[in-house]
Amino acid sequence: QVRLVESGGGLVQPGGSLRLSCTASGFTFSSYGMSWYRQAPGKEREWVAGVSSTNGVTSYPDSVKGRFTISRDNAKNTVYLQMNSLKPEDTGVYYCNAGLQSPRFGSWGRGTQVTVSS
Repeated sequence: QVRLVESGGGLVQPGGSLRLSCTASGFTFSSYGMSWYRQAPGKEREWVAGVSSTNGVTSYPDSVKGRFTISRDNAKNTVYLQMNSLKPEDTGVYYCNAGLQSPRFGSWGRGTQVTVSS
């Protein structure tokens, strides 16, 4: 059974930083690319970062490129998202899932809330 547990969110001022973590179980973590997604109030869930399974190649949409960094630790079955220079439009619930740009699994974790506000 796939289980994804996100943590690390919170309230931060514009320009601040947060580091999110997602611990996965129920599948062979090292064999899958992993991604982070976010869902803002009233909007659809969107992809914000991906890291490949084999060589750790990362990819981002233009909206977060240069500000967000995704990484993974296969020994800990964990994927991270370092978010710097946060903006109010980064506010939302952040989720992880397997796959690159498209979620591999239909089940999602609870996510972690990120609020960027002064």
